[in-house]
Amino acid sequence: MSTEKKRVQFRAPNRLIDRTDALAAVLGEDRTDILVTALREYLQDATHDDTLTQEIAAAYYDDEITFDQLKALVGAEEAANLRVLKQQLDEDFVDEVAEL
Repeated sequence: MSTEKKRVQFRAPNRLIDRTDALAAVLGEDRTDILVTALREYLQDATHDDTLTQEIAAAYYDDEITFDQLKALVGAEEAANLRVLKQQLDEDFVDEVAEL
């Protein structure tokens, strides 16, 4: 995992931030650590959801996301499998196989 960091800003409900700060105080961490952990766990869970994985694959097939974005979301092995499937679904590939 990359250690480079990107600064982001977003707005969130006060109550959610207050709860985050309270948990950070209990754990002796800062707000950023809590939010990064929550985001990491959400992304981990979300990418193991079959319905969401299908949506991610569809976005890749429709060229809405790049292969690198796909790989970041589903992992290298699954991304490689989806790339092969995309190539197989390509009309040129189907035509090429039909001619054999």
